Amino acid sequence: MTAEPRRWTRDNWPIAAAMIQYPNIMGDGRSVQDQSVEEWAETLADVVDAGFTELDPTDSWLRLADLAPVRLESFIELVHSLGLTIPAISTSRRSVIDAEKGDEYLAYSHRVIDTAKTIGAGSVSFGFFEPLTEAQKQALWFWTVDGAKNPGDSDIWNKAVRRIRELGRHAEELGIEVSLEMYEDTYLGTAQSAVRFVEEVGLPNVGINADLGNLIRLHRPMEHWQEMMAKVAPYAKYWHVKNYTRTEDPASGVIVTHPAPLESGIINYRAAIRMALAYGFSSPFLCEHYGGDGLSVCASNRDYLRRILPRDQGHQP
Repeated sequence: MTAEPRRWTRDNWPIAAAMIQYPNIMGDGRSVQDQSVEEWAETLADVVDAGFTELDPTDSWLRLADLAPVRLESFIELVHSLGLTIPAISTSRRSVIDAEKGDEYLAYSHRVIDTAKTIGAGSVSFGFFEPLTEAQKQALWFWTVDGAKNPGDSDIWNKAVRRIRELGRHAEELGIEVSLEMYEDTYLGTAQSAVRFVEEVGLPNVGINADLGNLIRLHRPMEHWQEMMAKVAPYAKYWHVKNYTRTEDPASGVIVTHPAPLESGIINYRAAIRMALAYGFSSPFLCEHYGGDGLSVCASNRDYLRRILPRDQGHQP
């Protein structure tokens, strides 16, 4: 079973706020998992005040799949009471091939898919990136320090393919799409590798989360964003969007990047989105931004997306 093609315009395209600006552990040591509905409401009020009608809880903030049924129901009632919907659920740093917790994260990922069905979300995002190292946590921008790398081991690659195929088949039965997040030094760390991976998985509901921002922010040589997008556009599904400035000095080899609004960074999202639309892209977007008032920057990015998305449904196949 696969979902029916969605037909959206710039006025109603689901564009969600990410919750990466908000910690999972509060100042008093409590987890967001244990907060009251009223405390959740205080946080979500920020999202509403920023003008969003969609959010992705992002499990770095709240693990919906680990809430007891009554708690999940209370959260969703709150979300709806605030005029919000959840079009997708993203996971972060819970790789199903993690050397220590891969089996645990695989079971968790299945729960994420079931939870998506329960709450009416049509997309889930998984990735192979792992928890930040201590050195990354100490850095101003964590991506300037190398983190964990997926092993160059064909057996682990094949295990990753099998596990994502397993998740993909589960999701397919429920009419949900699976989007695999591009991230450095993982099996989705280049456009070529990401395409190879989803082709080996071989399911129509499993595609690529073309989060090129995760790659162009790196202080290392990088394939041009346009070349990457041309490769992954046919496979694009639920899409995390963010942008960065990038300066390269060929003489010294110095590369410097910095978070930027979508319309101001090095990736031309007007062009990138048109590439994906040409292949029938019809998935939600998630606005992310690191640094400063990330939620407000995301709100501006949402407005930018609404200006450049199609006026009508004529682009759909």
